[in-house]
Amino acid sequence: MPVKIRLARRGRKKQPFYHIVVADSRAKRDGKFIEQIGSYNPMTVPATIELDRDKAYDWLTKGAQPTNTARAILRFKGVMFKKHLMRGVKKGAMDQDQADKLYSDFINAKEEKVLKRREEALAAKLLFWKQVSGEVKAPKATAPAEMAEEFREDAPAAEAVVEAAPNTPAEEAPVAEAEAPTVEEAPAAEAPKAEETPVVEAPATEDTAAAEEE
Repeated sequence: MPVKIRLARRGRKKQPFYHIVVADSRAKRDGKFIEQIGSYNPMTVPATIELDRDKAYDWLTKGAQPTNTARAILRFKGVMFKKHLMRGVKKGAMDQDQADKLYSDFINAKEEKVLKRREEALAAKLLFWKQVSGEVKAPKATAPAEMAEEFREDAPAAEAVVEAAPNTPAEEAPVAEAEAPTVEEAPAAEAPKAEETPVVEAPATEDTAAAEEE
């Protein structure tokens, strides 16, 4: 019977929670299973993984095939590394004590890494809530230290280039004395003379003629 080590989904909508189970490959994903060997919660930071390493290794030695996600979990928890070490012990590459020491060192290093990551996430969460409540002001964004060092290293080089350039004074352009152009006085325009209207003599009448004779 083909046996798989896989995840069975649990939890509510948009809040997944998985059980790590050993089940028949022909069964449904969330259906019947043979044995539950752990749990996986991806909603926490970092993800919470609870696994019975001995049971998982026992099923691997019996031929159970993990899915891709289950294999990644087994690799992270050190089950695949234990399988590799036990293969080396069988071939005579190392003894059991050496394999156990390597395995314990691997597990301790992983646990310390997870614990450190959990503490950093918790500290970041507390800092966020303090910033929201106003207890702590948000830090200003600054340039990374590497960029600042590169800027400091480039600054002397730029100054050296400026100092090496000859100080050539700018040529003074000849200032031409601007002489005000003399404006010739235009002759005053003579006002046009008014045309003399011709005097029209009235025709002499008898009264005017008698007046003139007197």
